[in-house]
Amino acid sequence: MPTASYVDPRNGQLYPLDQPRWCSDERTPLLVTPGTGISREDIEGRTRSLWRYRAALPVAIKQPITLGEGCTPLVQQGWGELRPFFKLEWFNPTGSFKDRGSAVMLSFLRQIGISAILEDSSGNGGSSMAGLGAAGGMRVKILAPASTSPAKIAQVRAYGATVQLVEGPREESEAEAIRQSSQTFYASHNWQPFFLEGTKSLAYEIWEDLGFRAPDNVIVPVGAGSSLLGCAFGFRELLKAGQISKLPRLFAAQPLNCSPIDASFQAGVDTPVAREVSRTIAEGTAIKNPLRLREIIAALRESGGGTVALAEDEIVAVLRRLARQGLFAEPTSASAAAALEKLSAAGLIKANETTVAVLTGTGLKAATTVADLVQ
Repeated sequence: MPTASYVDPRNGQLYPLDQPRWCSDERTPLLVTPGTGISREDIEGRTRSLWRYRAALPVAIKQPITLGEGCTPLVQQGWGELRPFFKLEWFNPTGSFKDRGSAVMLSFLRQIGISAILEDSSGNGGSSMAGLGAAGGMRVKILAPASTSPAKIAQVRAYGATVQLVEGPREESEAEAIRQSSQTFYASHNWQPFFLEGTKSLAYEIWEDLGFRAPDNVIVPVGAGSSLLGCAFGFRELLKAGQISKLPRLFAAQPLNCSPIDASFQAGVDTPVAREVSRTIAEGTAIKNPLRLREIIAALRESGGGTVALAEDEIVAVLRRLARQGLFAEPTSASAAAALEKLSAAGLIKANETTVAVLTGTGLKAATTVADLVQ
């Protein structure tokens, strides 16, 4: 296998992986050069975590930081005329899919000598980084919007991380973190590309869950896009390795109140398109300017998928419906299930297809809000 590097997707500039960095010299986001994929024989069957797919990582991680993340349930339920599979990512140790990216990124960073990190987050990313950081003996500071759900902030503090609440919209927390990055390494789940190397385990896991087959469709709630890009990278590697015959169609679900990816995709461009932004109950996807917009749009187009923008009442109705079926999701997660109905009504997904909706986080993260909404 060729030696992996960081790569700037805009100009092809390469940087060595053993050099601590979270962006290019021009302050643009990086990726890791694409992997070659693995086969089912490369899976470590006795490992009950995402580390069973460690052969797909760009470097060998000698001592992983792990709390058993990954290997989450895939549950099939009736949904009108459909029989979708729900991937229950809240069974990850801190309650969301973000543990996949945090575990791999922090393990790699610790391996190259980083012992303290800084992160900005609206909730799930911060609690994930704090939890995995505590497990790895790393010092963690989280900057979060002052409007973040109290339960999420309480979880971050419980892990022993330092918390700084930042007034203003979500992007102010990122701006403040970047200002502080000269003192502490900025291990952003949006910027540092090893986070995506962890989230791509979601694709490998769905493939194994379905008997080493790719589904026809995967629906993901999308804010900054790490879960969707992880799926895109993982399934792309599986196709390259000859393990699947086609890519699943990827669909990004967003609240209409904050839907920049839907705006750009529907306009047929991969650059920002003006669309009014207002408060949404799906706070985990309230990202006005996704850093990797171009890569997200490219992944949607490559897979033949698309986007769905959801009104607040549509998200609330589905949140209630999920709970009545035993699935206690946070509002952000409900967007993926709400998209099922719209995609089915539009004829874009069909009952005879295999469809996976990723429920990214637990309703316990916003229990008071969810309790009020599902009455």
